[in-house]
Amino acid sequence: MADLLLRNVRIVSCSDDTAAVSAPGFVSIDQGRIERIGALHDLDGSMRAEHEIDGEGRLLTPGLIDCHTHLVYAGDRAREFELRLQGASYEEIARAGGGIRSTVRLTREAGDDALEAASAVRLRELMRHGVTTVEIKSGYGLSLADELKCLRVARRLGERHPIDVRTTLLAAHAVPPEFDGRADAYIDEVVQHILPEAARLRLADAVDAFCDTIGFTPAQTRRVFEAARAHGLPVKLHAEQLSNQQGAALAADFGALSADHLEHLDEAGAAAMARAGTVAVLLPGAFYFLRDTVVPPIALLRRHGVPMAVATDCNPGTSPTTHLPLMLNMACTLFRLTPAEALLGVTRHAARALGLAANRGSIEAGKQADLCLWDAEHPAELAYAIGASPLRRRFHHGREHVL
Repeated sequence: MADLLLRNVRIVSCSDDTAAVSAPGFVSIDQGRIERIGALHDLDGSMRAEHEIDGEGRLLTPGLIDCHTHLVYAGDRAREFELRLQGASYEEIARAGGGIRSTVRLTREAGDDALEAASAVRLRELMRHGVTTVEIKSGYGLSLADELKCLRVARRLGERHPIDVRTTLLAAHAVPPEFDGRADAYIDEVVQHILPEAARLRLADAVDAFCDTIGFTPAQTRRVFEAARAHGLPVKLHAEQLSNQQGAALAADFGALSADHLEHLDEAGAAAMARAGTVAVLLPGAFYFLRDTVVPPIALLRRHGVPMAVATDCNPGTSPTTHLPLMLNMACTLFRLTPAEALLGVTRHAARALGLAANRGSIEAGKQADLCLWDAEHPAELAYAIGASPLRRRFHHGREHVL
């Protein structure tokens, strides 16, 4: 006997590139995994479950995956929002001591419990919009103690809430004030102390870096990636957001799970990503919030067959949002993705961007039973309504949690 039977649901399996909708069917779940999928007319009396739910013909998708967030931080940067409206650029604010550094100061001052409480509010909002797996980066500590603090808090969030959390060490996010003018020395600290300790304590599932004009050079990023490789950790990269530093190609050289942002990506970078199987993670929230005008080269990514994921980039400075369905709308309206591409971007391709495609991101027998039931007739509705979230039920490891 199965644990749960969802019947009379219209399944969007996301197992291929079509995001096609099935005729009314059923999904049988046992011990947190999808046991069987079939058409409603194949459901007979022999299919029994401890609990049954009538989906009333609603749309069933995989649980949503937010594969790029900076969820753990303290404070906000609302004043910078005003400065940008007055004409200051992101780069000018950062070079004047604002930006990432201002959040670093507040995050360093916050204790573990206060930091967890503030971050948990954002996490619950993600869950209310259908997210069942989330990646959380560090990067607002920029010291050994504070980077580990951020990763510990992220781990605790996953332990205390019905959501899977993947952690990424982003110590190479910015140069902290105590290393002013000594970026190479800070990278020494990252590769010799911070990264090895995070790996030893098993606090990080991956390693990321910010390779750009206000971040780190390709040579410095390479050092971080080499250290990650030495400690058996996969890599990701903030690449080509503000300029083309050939970061995507560098990430591909290391078999990166993903390269993210990519507004200034060129053909060589896209081709390298395609060869390496590196996912392009699109972040329309940051594009919108910064009022950017350079759109990621979607046609180029399509032509090379690079899978495209979509994420919130939840952070206090450039994408203060926890609304992943809104990112579907933005990915379509701003970047011209199709609604099917956008949905695949927060399910199957997002799972791949986290190295989790084997057990989530699509509705298939044997995979983890992370599912969302929506008040919708067609998948396009999930991207259509601005700011809507027609989530009816959310299942994590086969269990429904009322949020």
